[in-house]
Amino acid sequence: MLIIGIAGGSGSGKSTVVKQVIKHLPKEAVTVIPQDAYYKDNGHKSAEDRAKINFDHPSSIEWNLLIRHLEILKSSTSIEMPLYSYVTCARSKETVTVNPSKVIIVEGILILSNPRLRKKLDIKVFVDADGDDRLMRIIWRDIEERGRSFQQVLEHYENFVKPMHLQFIEPTKRYADIIVPQGGQNKVAIDILSSRIKSHINRDADDGKITQPNNKQP
Repeated sequence: MLIIGIAGGSGSGKSTVVKQVIKHLPKEAVTVIPQDAYYKDNGHKSAEDRAKINFDHPSSIEWNLLIRHLEILKSSTSIEMPLYSYVTCARSKETVTVNPSKVIIVEGILILSNPRLRKKLDIKVFVDADGDDRLMRIIWRDIEERGRSFQQVLEHYENFVKPMHLQFIEPTKRYADIIVPQGGQNKVAIDILSSRIKSHINRDADDGKITQPNNKQP
């Protein structure tokens, strides 16, 4: 099993990179584990307190559960992955059954910030993008998907996203084996990463072949 971590700032194009990589690979060969599924359950908090949650700080993630789930998958056992809602800031009672596969992609802004998780990753990728481009994507996403107003998005960016990016996310670029500028638009970087993954899949397939004995008599 090959475990790949794909990190980068909010709005950098991580999800697009993941989708483009998957397009290059055999169906059923890849499983994606989003960091967002492992945010701590804050559904018990008031609306006022939920608005103050810093989703860009490493302490917002339940790392122990994420790491344990990766270990379970690596042992060829399925997991029950949490479902998290940004609207309610709570985990759903339902879970998603995730089966082990040849390639696991762990994707999220803080993936490279945790030393224990980094040790589990065979390939570490950082998706880089210009700050203005990231902000434009964040504005669109938070208004469309998370129900925030334009003013709320800007305040959240100023108070949480930008300072946390500079403190916790941008510095993790130094841990990356591959840096992908321009996100999903960087066809060359995506092709290189996809080729490396396909090579691993093909090697595993060759290793799994049973060599038939040669019964021919001299």
